[in-house]
Amino acid sequence: MAATAHPFIKIKQREQIFYLTNLPASIVVSVSYASVRGRDQEKGAVQRVLNTRRISNIKDFALNGGDFPNSIVMNWVKNNIKIDEEKGIITFIPEENSAQLIDGQHRVAGLKEAIAEQPEFGDYELPVAIYIGLSTKACADIFLAINTEQKPVHRSLVFDLYEIADEQIVDQAAARARDIAVELNEAGAPFYAMIKFPGEPPRKGGVALSTVVTAIKPLIEPNGIFDQVGLSTFENQSKAIVNFFSAMKLAYGDFWFDRQNAFMYAAGFSGAIDFLGKRIVPYCVKKKSFSDKTIRGAIDIPDSALIFQKELSGKGGTEAQRFVFNRLEESFVSEEVADDYEF
Repeated sequence: MAATAHPFIKIKQREQIFYLTNLPASIVVSVSYASVRGRDQEKGAVQRVLNTRRISNIKDFALNGGDFPNSIVMNWVKNNIKIDEEKGIITFIPEENSAQLIDGQHRVAGLKEAIAEQPEFGDYELPVAIYIGLSTKACADIFLAINTEQKPVHRSLVFDLYEIADEQIVDQAAARARDIAVELNEAGAPFYAMIKFPGEPPRKGGVALSTVVTAIKPLIEPNGIFDQVGLSTFENQSKAIVNFFSAMKLAYGDFWFDRQNAFMYAAGFSGAIDFLGKRIVPYCVKKKSFSDKTIRGAIDIPDSALIFQKELSGKGGTEAQRFVFNRLEESFVSEEVADDYEF
């Protein structure tokens, strides 16, 4: 097997040295492997078991034109590599199991599947950071630095950036949920100025964009609840959700924008969306109407039954969401269904 040579930049951070280079995806997938902690006994085993769904998503992301600007981080373990610091060239024989993956194992596995589907993708260049002969402790230190200290951005920012990102790499359901959040947040809408978008100053009360998108997304995904009942367009999905919260707003009257209204917080919003999907949607399908008038007919919340944030105090997120769902169900005016079915 012939050796391959690549220019590099030498980087020293504290006591560790690594070499930053660019390699074709075909070489990366051929020389690297994941050494799983608790399964593999070799030195440097710090990885987790692969998530097959994540691999499939990365493959699709790659084939749809996604970029991979973050470095794949390797610990080279075979004695088949040569560093020429004078010329700035790194040379190695691209043999299997030459380098352990410290960071990027899912990306590499996804790229491997992408190459299997489109072989020309093997020429795609990737930034790679190569350490040589690290101990298990050193691998663990680097892995933890990447996965704990270098935390991902807040999901609200991710969802907000979907508005301007290339549609090929956007989660379309999440992007539509963000657009619905904008509708809910506009003047005259039920959550006017109460949905917190990135860049806004911190404030008490209000629902983070990430919460809104995460709650709404299951309703509007392909084959989701709305899709199953024929609500597939943005206009219809948006109107159904806005009408639902408009009915809730009418039931609350002057208390709707009160800072203690539970629906102005994450658990209240999520519990309400859960109630919408499981109770209101079937009700509206039966009535063949998603108008706010129809929805108002399904909800009877007396002043004594309004849900306030203080009632959720001390409850965890899931528990608080379930509490809101149950309280709404107590106010649900469902029509009686015959229990004497003929079989």
